[in-house]
Amino acid sequence: MPVGRPIAPLVLSDEEIKHLQSIAKSRSLPHSLVQRAQIILACGAGTTNKEVAERMGIRNNTLGKWRHRYINLGIEGLHDELRPGRPRTYEDEKVAEVINRALQTKPTDGSTQLSARFLAAETGISKSTVHRWLKAFSLQPHRQKTFKISTDPFFVEKVRDIVGLYLNPPDSALVLCVDEKTQIQALNRTQPLLPMGLGYAEGVTHDYFRHGTTTLFAALDVANGEVITQCKQRHRHQEFLGFLRRIEESVPSELDIHLVVDNYCTHKHAKVRAWLAQRPRFHIHYTPTYSSWLNQVERWFGLITQRAIRRGSFSSVKELIAKIEHFVANYNKNKAPFAWMSTADSILGKLSRLCAQISGTAH
Repeated sequence: MPVGRPIAPLVLSDEEIKHLQSIAKSRSLPHSLVQRAQIILACGAGTTNKEVAERMGIRNNTLGKWRHRYINLGIEGLHDELRPGRPRTYEDEKVAEVINRALQTKPTDGSTQLSARFLAAETGISKSTVHRWLKAFSLQPHRQKTFKISTDPFFVEKVRDIVGLYLNPPDSALVLCVDEKTQIQALNRTQPLLPMGLGYAEGVTHDYFRHGTTTLFAALDVANGEVITQCKQRHRHQEFLGFLRRIEESVPSELDIHLVVDNYCTHKHAKVRAWLAQRPRFHIHYTPTYSSWLNQVERWFGLITQRAIRRGSFSSVKELIAKIEHFVANYNKNKAPFAWMSTADSILGKLSRLCAQISGTAH
């Protein structure tokens, strides 16, 4: 004869099972909610409370609690109840006042930017509370980002041209992003490096000896990530023509060559134009003014600066060039293209929103 209170039946509809399964399989929802959905699904399938509790490693009364709450409240019953706490000190109107002040006003004490301490003094609210509100609304009055909008009258056409090369390159052709990194200094620290240890970072002296500079010319193949490089003493049109000859020798004669370059005067020199005009397989594409971010080789320059140049110590330009060539050789062994995801429309849309934002805040 059964002993104890009878268990209320748990019958799940097809829609409820689908909803519970989506929660039970989630990897982003809290673990506690996922586990409760698994409990209800197991009980709804006819498994006894004891078997479900043993299998999931929970206590019988915990399982009974969530089963009872689901029967009475449905999916909502699986969520934690709101716990009582201290009543709010400030109403929404006061929060809105501080946030609007942060967005719309300037400091009156001669400072160039607002701060949580200044807002606290102006509003009579504690600094920690103001800081918490600013963080909740992702406001960072102490930070500033730079931007520059291109003034090129053919900006739209050039963006569509270059992005089209990246996303849909022509057949039987090679797309190369070309530029030079000028004035790379061979800096030698005045004292040896202090190696990294447990609890402290690598140490270097703030001063150094200068041993000259070099210019790194580079051409990045957007299809496979391979880089053609050459170090030269200067960066005049003569050196650029020499690098173009290096590209011509490196690329098979049956392939056309599309060069993406910026508007540096060396790239537009009369002798450079004449040299390109004599070679029909070369096609040059100029980025819009103030738009070096369109040239993928700039990203590669960031990599070599970070990994091979910035933290190096070189006793001569020859040693610096040897380091660069060693890095390039190893990079090409494990080359991989950069993944260009932006379409021309998405870039122009972002620019349109930026211009609208600027127009809305202009005085």
